[in-house]
Amino acid sequence: MAALTPISRKPLSLVLPTAGAFGALLGLFVGTANGSGFTGVVIGALFVAVMGAFFILVLKNEKLAKWISILGIGALGLWFAGIPGAVIGLLAGWFYHWLIYWLYEGRYRARLLPYLTSGQVLWHYTFRVICGAIFVFLITPILVVMPLSFNAEDFFTFTPEMLRFEAEGYSLKHYRDFFSNNEWQRSFKNSLIIAPIATVISVSLGTLAAIGLSQSHVPFRRAIMAILISPMIVPLIISATGMFFFYSDIGNWLEGTLGLPKTFVGYVKVVLAHAVLGIPFVIITVTATLVGFDHSLTRAAANMGANPVTTFFKVQMPLILPGVISGGLFAFITSFDEVVVVLFVGSASQKTLPWQMFTGLREQISPTILAVATILVALSIALLTVVELLRRRSEKLRGLSPA
Repeated sequence: MAALTPISRKPLSLVLPTAGAFGALLGLFVGTANGSGFTGVVIGALFVAVMGAFFILVLKNEKLAKWISILGIGALGLWFAGIPGAVIGLLAGWFYHWLIYWLYEGRYRARLLPYLTSGQVLWHYTFRVICGAIFVFLITPILVVMPLSFNAEDFFTFTPEMLRFEAEGYSLKHYRDFFSNNEWQRSFKNSLIIAPIATVISVSLGTLAAIGLSQSHVPFRRAIMAILISPMIVPLIISATGMFFFYSDIGNWLEGTLGLPKTFVGYVKVVLAHAVLGIPFVIITVTATLVGFDHSLTRAAANMGANPVTTFFKVQMPLILPGVISGGLFAFITSFDEVVVVLFVGSASQKTLPWQMFTGLREQISPTILAVATILVALSIALLTVVELLRRRSEKLRGLSPA
């Protein structure tokens, strides 16, 4: 019914100040880059407000206004900042045209319920702007690192050639260095050895703990849960210090009493330490999955003569598998990206990829770090995509909407 509600045009007293505020935001960035943020704010606000008034009161042609906005602001960007400025200008021109007419034609109410008050509509979009600002704040460092990894020079900044989008400003040499350098490859292999083993241990122990704590007859469940998830609450430096002393004694016993090689013992200590960090994530995800689990299924299996092990693998595990895999992926990411604990517990033989990146920042500024960071970002995005797909599958199995 909301889509059939007639949309009335809004007064300029709403359209122009709002559009001008967004123009001031862009002007802030452009002005700051040119040495005067305040001037940029004033010019940006006036420019967009005047442009909106011209489109609505004089031009009165939305399609023509669209191309004037896109090409005009794009040309200004090309004049002041070359090709990068032109790209930003074209996007800004499209956005400001869309914003002006989105406000003026009242299109912002098209998908909303007709009985919402102005305050409710304002909060609806304010909340989304806040979420978008938080997203931009979180994602901007990643967006900066990824293009820098293709820098043809050994710099951590954008070169003039990169800013002009010239081909000679870009190169894959940092990626070639990562795949050909023995130090980087050894640390990468260590991460590929340690993280999967730690993940298997975390998933095994964390799943069993979550299933046990989901039983109502278990005493002190809340206290036990608090203890088990404490590694993700306690500051990591404190956990690393405690693990150093604890695993040092275990390592001495394994080397002195059992005669195990020192390198092997080092791997054992790092794997166990990473497993401790990953178990809380498995417990939380599996516990969340078990909230919607129908325990009458396990009782029915027991009545049919199935033993607890058969019931677990044939009945319970298929239903909670998405949560188990999600917890395992979080545990894998935690182990693969962890650097503080391995510095305390491990040795040079167990140097992982994050440790090598930390060394590259501390001892010699190696641009290869940027290429490695980009690879890790791509890996994390792929794993988190799998987590989201599994979450949706889990909700469908429990009869819930993916929303």
